[in-house]
Amino acid sequence: MDEHSAQNPLLRRDVGTSYAKKTPLFVSSAKWILKFVMWVIFFAWAAFIFLLPSEFMNDLYHKWIQSTRGTLFGVTGSIFLIFSGPILIIAFLSIAYIIISGEEELHGKKTSIYPSFRLWTFPVLVDGPFGVVSATELIGIILFLAYVIWAVYAYTMSILSFMSDQFSFKYKSILMLEFLGLRFGSIGLYCMAFLFLPVARGSFLLRLIDIPFEHATRYHVWLGHLTMLLFTLHGLFYVIGWAMDGRLLEEILEWKDIGVANLAGVISLLAGLFIMAAGGIFLFMLDRFLRFCQSRRTVDIISAKCLPCGTVELVLSKPGNLRYNALSFIFLQVRDLSWLQWHPFSVSSSPLDGKHHLSVLIKVLGEWTAQLKGKISDDELLKELGVQPNTRITASVEGPYGHEVPYHLMYENLILVAGGIGLSPFLAILSDTLHRVREGKPCLPRNILVIWAVKKSNELPLLSTIDMESICPLFSDKINLQIEIYVTRESEPPLEEGYNHKAIKPSLCPMSSEYGMSVLVGTGNNIWSGLYVISSTIGFVILVSLLDIFYINPYSVLSWWYKGLLLVACMLASVFIFGGLVVGLWHLCEQKNSSREKCGEINVHKMEDNNTPAHRDSSNESLVKSTIVRYGSRPDFAEIFGSISESWGHVDVGVIVCGPPTLQSSVAKEIRLLNIRRERHHPIFHFNSHSFDL
Repeated sequence: MDEHSAQNPLLRRDVGTSYAKKTPLFVSSAKWILKFVMWVIFFAWAAFIFLLPSEFMNDLYHKWIQSTRGTLFGVTGSIFLIFSGPILIIAFLSIAYIIISGEEELHGKKTSIYPSFRLWTFPVLVDGPFGVVSATELIGIILFLAYVIWAVYAYTMSILSFMSDQFSFKYKSILMLEFLGLRFGSIGLYCMAFLFLPVARGSFLLRLIDIPFEHATRYHVWLGHLTMLLFTLHGLFYVIGWAMDGRLLEEILEWKDIGVANLAGVISLLAGLFIMAAGGIFLFMLDRFLRFCQSRRTVDIISAKCLPCGTVELVLSKPGNLRYNALSFIFLQVRDLSWLQWHPFSVSSSPLDGKHHLSVLIKVLGEWTAQLKGKISDDELLKELGVQPNTRITASVEGPYGHEVPYHLMYENLILVAGGIGLSPFLAILSDTLHRVREGKPCLPRNILVIWAVKKSNELPLLSTIDMESICPLFSDKINLQIEIYVTRESEPPLEEGYNHKAIKPSLCPMSSEYGMSVLVGTGNNIWSGLYVISSTIGFVILVSLLDIFYINPYSVLSWWYKGLLLVACMLASVFIFGGLVVGLWHLCEQKNSSREKCGEINVHKMEDNNTPAHRDSSNESLVKSTIVRYGSRPDFAEIFGSISESWGHVDVGVIVCGPPTLQSSVAKEIRLLNIRRERHHPIFHFNSHSFDL
């Protein structure tokens, strides 16, 4: 790798950064203002929740409630506005920000000529209950724990100042337990204000900060465990206090309209839950309804084949205007196998591979994947016998989801570490990079090292699913690509090299945009997605207003649990009615565009070479020369990264890992060690994982 080392790159940094287009002043100013306003609102909202246990902020909160309780929405509206209003406002502003940003990709991303550490790519905790945790994530964990500790301390001091020396020890104990039980429940509700934000797959909030859904779910899991712990303490303290006072059964069976009832696990606590955490829950409802609408479309599988290793490759039909990045993923349902099971798969094709299709690689690991492979194998056998299968394989799809910006294109020096089928998204990266280099599109990677660990050599044909030479002829003169393969469970190579096996040719079906994937996805058309969110929110406000004017106030409805149920009903109705109207118009617009696109194509049954998945039996001599296969060993990351540190010099190196947790931990541990002990002339490694923590 010395010939094209990072010290003498084929494409100089000034050339790599020349892709950046100058953004108009009014656009950059508008983006800066929007970003500033969003950060101010978020920090003010977070500071309010953090300081709420203090006496000063608690007094301000109650004054706010008293001064606004006479308004149209009453106390419910006051609580909703202060706890959920800010996050909805940020969501609205993020819609405007993303629409203004447009299809910038790398155009607005400036790359520094000086390598530097980044908190979100620096692994801090590796071998712990949270998995690999970056410095940014650790700061977030510490802040949440600090909030819980501070809140418990503040509430404890408050109750202690209230107690009198005349109270008996038993009474003090019961009072303390009930008060802390109440406050643990309050702290849990405040944590729930953040709980549902990470699980909206197409959320504008996640797209704004460029955190893909598969990464954000781990924050939902962490917050969920913390919230469950707080609610468990909430209930436990109350039960102990009631038992000490001899009124356990009476309290558990109590049902009251005002305040919190205890029957059936504190049913009316849902009212407070939906008012304090309504913002995140409402955004989740919006996302879930849009996913439901998208998944109703039946998608044609235009190609299906089984590789010798047993891995299945599916090529799905999609409309030309459905955009995605190389590191995107989809959720797939095959109704012939199950109407309930949805499975996530990384996209193995680049969006530049073809306008009307995307590919996924599926490894047989369970019953569902085994049934899928069996069905495809049976169809292939029938075709070999000259019998046409009775049915065609169809699927339902949600997505694509993933990073808003293709961050893999921002590193001039890239290391891709894969375990088994984890190579799938890296095939998309390689294809994307080669297409961009050939077409002169924004693309920084020029030094790419692929480290791939597999159990047996029969998995090597996965490399044959991408024909690099046909994508970018003489690519070895433009990109320094090195592939190191480790076959861990075989001590010597078979009679034939695995990656030279001929893949089974797929049976291509005619492609029709009518049966392609639906563009009704939160990460799709920004304008339609924004209108959907805004119209649903406005509809929610309208429905709550009408409910207060014509029902709650005239009939003096006071029951908290009942008002909570009505609030949920308004949420659902606003999504279905107001949001559904926008989705319907969006769907009609999609059909119109599909028909126009179909009429504009000369022949949709013939795919051009640049619009067809690469299924050629090419020897790829350049690829063979740059590939090293080692048998009976595992990657020694200390040696690999140590060698890179000496040869690549003082540069930024992006490391992307896709594989089991043990592989991620091993790579993260070595990167952390090298970054801590690095010398001035050594590179800075940036850890990125591509995995599903679902």
